[in-house]
Amino acid sequence: MPGANSVTSNQETLHKDLEEVVRKYARTTFLRPIADHTREAFAEAEEFVRKFYEARNIGWGKPQPLWLGHIHTRVWMQHSPSEVVPPRCSEDDIESGVTRGMDNGDPAPAQGRDDVECGVTATRNAPRAVILDSGCGTGESTIHIARRYPNIPVIGIDKSGMRLTKAGNPAQTAGEDLPRNAFWIRAELLDFWRLALERVQAGEWTIPYHAVYYPNPWPKQSEATRRFHMHPIFPTLLALGCVTELRTNWEIYAREFAKAARIVFEERAGIATKELYGTPSNCRTRNNGFPTLRFEEDKVEDDERGNRLLRLRSAQTPAGTTTDAEMTIKCESFDPITPETAFERKYKEAGQELWRVLITASP
Repeated sequence: MPGANSVTSNQETLHKDLEEVVRKYARTTFLRPIADHTREAFAEAEEFVRKFYEARNIGWGKPQPLWLGHIHTRVWMQHSPSEVVPPRCSEDDIESGVTRGMDNGDPAPAQGRDDVECGVTATRNAPRAVILDSGCGTGESTIHIARRYPNIPVIGIDKSGMRLTKAGNPAQTAGEDLPRNAFWIRAELLDFWRLALERVQAGEWTIPYHAVYYPNPWPKQSEATRRFHMHPIFPTLLALGCVTELRTNWEIYAREFAKAARIVFEERAGIATKELYGTPSNCRTRNNGFPTLRFEEDKVEDDERGNRLLRLRSAQTPAGTTTDAEMTIKCESFDPITPETAFERKYKEAGQELWRVLITASP
């Protein structure tokens, strides 16, 4: 079956240079000039976000044109004010946030605390919540995510215009209306992410969920630095969202991604602490003067559903600093009940083991 082949690689375990490369890039800033065409695409996405929230505030009456950015497709849809409702959050939702659905065996995050805290009920001056579906391919995953989060604009991003021409076709929507909050744009991910981070840092956007489903794994060892987690862009990727979810059919890629996230957080905490107070006298350090945070060793075990699970203990910056934050990292095999991408469907039908990494950052 085309596209259903398992990953073959001359790499049998985590890349030998993973830690060295990730630490180097965690201490630097990716400065490649941003392409003009991506700036233009980002401006279209911003305009969609602005109009989405304006329309939500006044209610939906007349048919609204939904543009697929950089794709010559136009869809007309009829909406009514009754469709615009805030997410309902139970006490359990509030306690567990978007991970609640996963705990119940649902492969998709459920609505919860992050919907509320990240801008769904935001005031006029608060950041606007935006969800990113990076490397969305034909856009099927964007539709699934948009239906889970109907009150937040979901931007599907891919560099292939050919793939994006298939976004929103009847085969994907299964006879249902195209979600009004789904938007697709052709853009270069590395540049789009940096522009999005500028909006996050300016307090204009907040990203409660960032989907990174089945990226190119670049399985050859010689191509390892093209993987997202071994590229200079990785710290930017992690800084974007409250929750980041990676999905892949290669266990090594998932485990590398999880470990790289842990390394970046460790470096951030060390740099922040050193800038504020210098190197603490009671903190073990490396030769470069960065504090060493202590983590449990990676441990692979089976959970109650028989899924293989890589557990990483939550990390926390030293108490008393202004950078107190926590990052939790969960890496596990999973069996999606309803596949959300064409690749995921083919991998599942072929009986391949699928992996996901869920990274949750909380202030």
